[in-house]
Amino acid sequence: MDMLDIVFLQGCRRGDEASLAKIVDKYAAYVSTVIHRVIGTRMSREDIEEVASDVFLALWNNADKANARKLKSYLGTIARNKAINKLRKLREDLPFEDDWVMSSTPAPEEELISLEEKKMVRKAVFSMDERDRTIFLLHYYDYRSVAEIADELDTTVEAVKKRLVRGRVKLQKQLYKGGDIDGEENLGFAQQLSRS
Repeated sequence: MDMLDIVFLQGCRRGDEASLAKIVDKYAAYVSTVIHRVIGTRMSREDIEEVASDVFLALWNNADKANARKLKSYLGTIARNKAINKLRKLREDLPFEDDWVMSSTPAPEEELISLEEKKMVRKAVFSMDERDRTIFLLHYYDYRSVAEIADELDTTVEAVKKRLVRGRVKLQKQLYKGGDIDGEENLGFAQQLSRS
């Protein structure tokens, strides 16, 4: 437990801007790293800085809800969600989707099907509850190990594993449910989810 986090967060709750500045100084590099892992090279440095500013503004506006003992993971979660939302606003594709659909150069009709599959995957992932979605994206998009995720989110390895299994099952069911996955190619796609 970092006693300074407790002091600085209490200051934020009292409206002390100097306390927020101390938190920014301490965690700006970490927050920028989390954002960069999500956004990558798809946006400019200015975009990353803008998202980072939004993260600290969200902390300032919700200081009473933040837990000082878990401030780093709290900021990491906000940073990841803000970065994902920024990508969604720009209608960017999530890179992990490309690994799950055809990678060869498709014919025009196959390309259309591939785009539809990407939309279905995105929709299914973003329909998960926030915690499951965060863990799912950290593991499959950000390539973090289960142990790293457990440490960052201050939970157990077993809890992360259970949420990943639940996320894969939910994603698979959702993609099957509306007849969205049919045919042998797409069946292989769904089976890949269940084996991961």
